Amino acid sequence: MNSLANELRHRITVQAMGPDRDEDNYPIDPIWTEYKKLWAKVTHLSGKDLIAAQANQSKVVARLKLRYREDITTEMRIIYKDKVYGIDSQALEDANTGYEYVTFLLSQGTEHV
Repeated sequence: MNSLANELRHRITVQAMGPDRDEDNYPIDPIWTEYKKLWAKVTHLSGKDLIAAQANQSKVVARLKLRYREDITTEMRIIYKDKVYGIDSQALEDANTGYEYVTFLLSQGTEHV
């Protein structure tokens, strides 16, 4: 049996949009801030999968596998190897217990910069 720990060998940074108001409640330009650094498995789609995704008007370019957690949302983004990825799906739970790992679909584009 392959251990999940052996699979999660890619270091990623999860970022969240910072506050849009300062301490005096004045509006400010929100910026991306580091939320967590995590170990994950990042799998880029194969050429065949990319062609199928493009045919369905999808921007998905990779899958992200993490230990089970509930605090990652589609309003966050991922930094992996200096590239920015948007989270395009809600957490997809594993088939065993639903509490071992979660998978997210990632896209790449300017809307997450």
